[in-house]
Amino acid sequence: MNKAILLINLGSPDSCEVSDVKKYLNEFLMDERVIDIKNPWRTLLVKGIIVPFRAAKSAAKYKTIWTEKGSPLIQITKELRKAVEKESGLPTYMCMRYGSFSPDSVLQKVQQDLPDLKEIVLLPLYPHYAMSSYETAVKHVLAAYHNNKFSFQIKVVEPFYKNENYINALTESIKPFLQKDFDHLLFSYHGIPERHIRKSDTTQSHCLSCENCCEIESAAHATCYRHQVFTTTKLVTEKLGLAKNKFSISFQSRLNEKWLKPFTDKVLEDFPKQGIKKIVVVSPAFVSDCLETLEEIRVEAKEIFLHHGGENYVAIPCMNTQPLWVKTVCELTQKTFST
Repeated sequence: MNKAILLINLGSPDSCEVSDVKKYLNEFLMDERVIDIKNPWRTLLVKGIIVPFRAAKSAAKYKTIWTEKGSPLIQITKELRKAVEKESGLPTYMCMRYGSFSPDSVLQKVQQDLPDLKEIVLLPLYPHYAMSSYETAVKHVLAAYHNNKFSFQIKVVEPFYKNENYINALTESIKPFLQKDFDHLLFSYHGIPERHIRKSDTTQSHCLSCENCCEIESAAHATCYRHQVFTTTKLVTEKLGLAKNKFSISFQSRLNEKWLKPFTDKVLEDFPKQGIKKIVVVSPAFVSDCLETLEEIRVEAKEIFLHHGGENYVAIPCMNTQPLWVKTVCELTQKTFST
């Protein structure tokens, strides 16, 4: 076999014990593309303040979603790997940006398993470009690749936020949840700092320069998370035939006021005051259910909405191993292989 596929996802603690969560958070938050301040300040902030205070709270949250098989994200990615391998007919591997299943160990295994391999295609399981997700995942795998003398080439699938097959798969995953009466569909994307948007701006002059910058054609859009989530939302809602007053965008998981707005928690507080009592929430920044979807969106966000007067709250699962999504992964990788 001279071709193979490599999927990369975020990663997870090895268990929901505080020690394992602490180890995971240290690796995650010490990533210079996640907390982009220079050392020693990043070390002092992460290891001296954030992790000591956050580890126990995060461990408690992980316990609420942990299954008999372990981390939901790890298990879902394993199932996706198997489904893609079966659908594509190609050897398919998975690695994680943080925690176990490191790119270095997985690439070594690929070399051992497939000594005649000519090319492997890497698919980051992030539809949209962000320095703290897609970019860091790609750079991490490429660093492992270049640090070793592998006999095969590696190619990377670009962000697929507007790919027709991806849009179709996402649309179909939403449709069943809109069959019952609802007031509003909320697209809750993972938040990032506004400075990350500016840092990723290849023109260094376009992003966040004006209110409608995402609608003005620019080379910056190739690496602009904000533009890309707006584009995904536009394409999906057009396919769904939704009126503009039936949907909106928000950003979750904020750490401070200088992150992308509007904030999901604030939007959910305000909806009932606007007469929006029945909502459906989807989180397209994620293709695999994880802590942010299973605990933050399905539990915390629901509590906020109902507490402020909401009546019905539905959270749509991620695409996970949905057949159309599996086919999309295969098509995205196939297009990336050398002809």
